[in-house]
Amino acid sequence: MAHDCFPTGMLGYWARRLADGGLIAVLTATSPPRLGSPDGGPKVAGTNPLAIAIPSSDGRPLVSDVSMGRVTYGDVIAGAATEEELVPFGGEHAHKAFALALGLQLLVDSLIGDGYGAMLLVAQPAADPLPALRARAPDVRLPGDS
Repeated sequence: MAHDCFPTGMLGYWARRLADGGLIAVLTATSPPRLGSPDGGPKVAGTNPLAIAIPSSDGRPLVSDVSMGRVTYGDVIAGAATEEELVPFGGEHAHKAFALALGLQLLVDSLIGDGYGAMLLVAQPAADPLPALRARAPDVRLPGDS
């Protein structure tokens, strides 16, 4: 756990470093409330990114790094998006991203208390599922592939 660590930047960078070292990594962080319910109302959750990295014996880890927003706050700061575009991703299914954002927010909040924080879970893998996945989907670009 980390406390008072906002802003965090791209979490996938840190998760990938752990996967490159052979470890599974799950990393999430909170931010100021920027997302409201797709049905309207106040902004109650951050964009709360989630990075998951799974190592592989072939040296190509799977790294998924997503924000629960249709755009990131970094996009807003850089002028690539407006604050009005900062809504849960998913169009008509945005309630799913909103639910996940709230879950991540409350998970981290329950562990750190006041302020903004990050939570990192690191584990040693018991298996290597990526070669089999790549064999089943040889032409699919997986998260983290170049």
